[in-house]
Amino acid sequence: MEKSIEQTFEELEELMEKLENPDTSLEDSFAYYEAGMKLVRACGEKIDKVEKQIIVLQGGEGEDGEG
Repeated sequence: MEKSIEQTFEELEELMEKLENPDTSLEDSFAYYEAGMKLVRACGEKIDKVEKQIIVLQGGEGEDGEG
């Protein structure tokens, strides 16, 4: 099942906390960073999808002032 945007943001928050921990090794930091970047990309794709749905619901892709 696909994660919601909220769940993805929660995971990002957890990764940020791990990255900010001074006891985190450099190797782990790279792994957390890579995982975080994947989550950021996934969020961007989900947000784009929602934006496209909103445009369709508003009645088209043009911004001609109607509505």
